[in-house]
Amino acid sequence: MAKLTGRTALVTGSSRGIGRATAIRLAHEGALVAVHYGHDETPARETVTAIEKDGGRAFAVRAELGVSGDVDELFQGLEQGLRERTGATTLDILVNNAGFSEKREPGAFTTDQFDRLFAVNARAPFFLLQRALANLADNGRVINISSALTRLAKPDEVLYAMTKGAVEQLTLHYAKYLAPRGITVNSVAPGITDNGSAVFSMPAVVEQMARYSAFNGVARAEDVAHVVAFVASDEARWITGAFLDASGGTLLG
Repeated sequence: MAKLTGRTALVTGSSRGIGRATAIRLAHEGALVAVHYGHDETPARETVTAIEKDGGRAFAVRAELGVSGDVDELFQGLEQGLRERTGATTLDILVNNAGFSEKREPGAFTTDQFDRLFAVNARAPFFLLQRALANLADNGRVINISSALTRLAKPDEVLYAMTKGAVEQLTLHYAKYLAPRGITVNSVAPGITDNGSAVFSMPAVVEQMARYSAFNGVARAEDVAHVVAFVASDEARWITGAFLDASGGTLLG
């Protein structure tokens, strides 16, 4: 039997990249997965189709994060989808993956860019988890996708790194808060990961990026998804409040 049979999962930002790979992997392990997207329904439907072709179960949920009413919109769709398929609104696994980055010289960032980054990358995960408290089953799992950039200095992504630092604090404090219910809360921190962007089709650029990893390579989205799936499983029940480095040795120096 698959490790997550009978479980339900929400993966934010799962129409592409790490989110898509995670949704597919969790479904492969038996979970019913809510595939969240913000604007473009087509790639989200492609994720659902990929899951169903593999014999899994999934449905798409739309909500633009970082705007007023985002959490309510997402959970209305989530609860409706869960109720239609399971008869209940119980959520076993929450993966806060959605996010984006802006690259600029530190002195060039504007207040609007600051507010937008924090709204999507930090505020949304905070209030999604807060809203999920009523749905999360005891012994459930919360996995927050962070970044190796919280341990490295890369000035042109300082705001992104700051938002992920906030996510790691969310992990730490909620791990303590939810421990009495057996719910684990952990951070998974990728390094440079092929998310399907055009830059990853440029061999010279990929070769340069690969040098950051101890393995001299760039991660596939599936490499990170495997780590998330482990943390979501029963085998990881004694891990909580942890920072799991999934950067391929980027942090080794």
